Amino acid sequence: MKKKTRLGDIFDRSVSFKDNVRLQKLVLVAVLFLTVYLILIFVSMPARLDISIGRPSPGTIYAPRDAEDSYATEQLREEEAQKVSEVYDYDPLVLEGALAEIDHFFDEVVAINEKNDELERADRIEMIQELLPGDLTDDTVASLLTGEENLRDLQERLNNTVSEVFEDGIRENETEAARRRLTQEIALYPSSADQKRVAEELVKPLVEVNEFYNEEATEEKREQAREEVEPVIILRNTLIVSEGEPVTEHQYSQLEDLGLIRGQRADYPAYVGLFLLLVVVFVLVGIYISIFAKEVFSSPRLLLLMGVVLVITLIFCVAANYFSGYLIPVAIGVILLTVMFGYKLALIINLVLTLTVGLITGGDFSYMTVALTGGLVSIYAVTRLSQRSDLARAGFFVAVTNAVVIISTYLFFGNVSLEYDSLINFSYSMMAGVGNGIFSSVVAIGFLPYLENYFGVTTPITLLELSNPNHPLLKEMLLKAPGTYYHSMMVSNLSESAAETVNADSLLTRVGAYYHDIGKLKRPYFFSENQLSGDNPHSRLTPNLSSLVIGAHPKDGVDIGKKHRLPEPILDIVAQHHGNSMVSFFYQKALESGSREQISPDKFRYEGPKPQTKEAAIIMLADAVEAGVRSLNKPSSSRVETMVRRMIKDKLEDGQLDQSDLTLKELDQIAESFIYIMAGIYHQRIEYPEKTLQAELKGGA
Repeated sequence: MKKKTRLGDIFDRSVSFKDNVRLQKLVLVAVLFLTVYLILIFVSMPARLDISIGRPSPGTIYAPRDAEDSYATEQLREEEAQKVSEVYDYDPLVLEGALAEIDHFFDEVVAINEKNDELERADRIEMIQELLPGDLTDDTVASLLTGEENLRDLQERLNNTVSEVFEDGIRENETEAARRRLTQEIALYPSSADQKRVAEELVKPLVEVNEFYNEEATEEKREQAREEVEPVIILRNTLIVSEGEPVTEHQYSQLEDLGLIRGQRADYPAYVGLFLLLVVVFVLVGIYISIFAKEVFSSPRLLLLMGVVLVITLIFCVAANYFSGYLIPVAIGVILLTVMFGYKLALIINLVLTLTVGLITGGDFSYMTVALTGGLVSIYAVTRLSQRSDLARAGFFVAVTNAVVIISTYLFFGNVSLEYDSLINFSYSMMAGVGNGIFSSVVAIGFLPYLENYFGVTTPITLLELSNPNHPLLKEMLLKAPGTYYHSMMVSNLSESAAETVNADSLLTRVGAYYHDIGKLKRPYFFSENQLSGDNPHSRLTPNLSSLVIGAHPKDGVDIGKKHRLPEPILDIVAQHHGNSMVSFFYQKALESGSREQISPDKFRYEGPKPQTKEAAIIMLADAVEAGVRSLNKPSSSRVETMVRRMIKDKLEDGQLDQSDLTLKELDQIAESFIYIMAGIYHQRIEYPEKTLQAELKGGA
């Protein structure tokens, strides 16, 4: 009974793994530790072999016995496997669906034609237009206003053609070819040109992939082909390698198969020493992250991202070491981590990577110095990232720093001379150091978009791309809701200035302000700034309904943002920029038209949630201030200041800022920032008398 209970507990723990953040982090750290440990064992343990690939053989070696040649056997098996054709599965439901759509269309057209006495010709054409996927002219659609026999003949021909094309199979990247084939077949029909055009438009969207690559079946056939290959046998007394001959990969594999190089003794103390060293490093890094990068420490997803970047960088470091220790690109991981997590995490990882460089290169001081300084410079170069070209500039900074450090180490150790070999070696080192910086930035730029998308991390690069005025959402806002667009630009200026004042994320604040009102795109003319014609649709609605329409735009904005794949921080700002504040105008309007006891204030509030961050709270305040100041008839400096402070006070008293991190001192700083900008916009202008103005204009002419 106890045994069953224990097994049940284990099962319950395994089921709750997805919900157990602590267990997830432990597993991630264990996997990362094991991965790094194995990589370092592979590259840093001293080799015990007396023979290696590419080096001359110390003697002539013959096969002491018969053995399977795994290298040659595997090559033959792979050759046979590659000869096997790929397996595709045919899906008949695609054809059935297409035929059903065609039959439904013609049934509907026949039914419409039968209403000849009931409907006007234009009405029938319009009804048929609604059935078609594309936009065709009325004259083209009118070709279907014919007898049922003619239509059924076209239907039958179309069904036969579609069946023939679909049954031949449509694979990925073959849909366009299938459409062209259908078009060619339809062109041969004895029907009118307009009817052929209708048939083409009808079948275009029906063409879908109906043959899908079966990786499992293909691999099974290839595995079967591999198994049918007879093993290649190394016969006894076969010459493997002659004395002085460079050992090839094939020969080395044969020696392994014969067991001639398996006699090396593992260096167990070195394994234990490396293990203990990594334990100390992981513990110290974990403590550092828990203090200075709490967001990463508490998120398994971000820990996984950090581990992936670390392993990728380590792999590049190992590969580069085969060419030159100065080429080891520690800056790849440092740049990526700085951009995604900030400089604090990048600093400790830079030290860790420098330590691994020492293990990989056998403790070479010069290589470790280049790795350390290059990483530090890359952190400095991308800490204040303002455009994508800054990543490339970081590579240039790393290259220059590496060159200076290499020169200094050569001078320090006295390795500089005018001899040919020394100059060649120095030149190679300089080329490797400069190439290190350029290569690091190129690889970082290449990996960054994939890491951002896969792990859902919002970096300054993402925000900079979203701030591009050519972004589809911003262009759509400019066209459909120009008033909202210019309001958002104004809010962004106010918000960015305020964010810089209180040390919030000014870039996130600016971009969040751009998109905070995208929900208004759903019903732009219900918002006053877009009512250019003077027609107010709210005059025809009740206050309750108007409040619902206005209050829905944060939720609509989140839906629109998700469709355009806006990052989570921007969506949070869109959802929170009104909190659960009151739609006061329509609430007052409702009070004027009804009894106060019958009207619930809760029905005239936004859904929320309240702002959770400084950035969202700043945008809420800037949004309210911009709209409030814009409503002033004569916005003098004193009236602007009064309005700004009253709007901020109202939000504070309404509890909208309770869940943000803003302090009263910061609210005062934000108010000063708003007042300064608004005063610059609405400053008093000199009014020229008409006669004086005309005289000046004539004089200027």
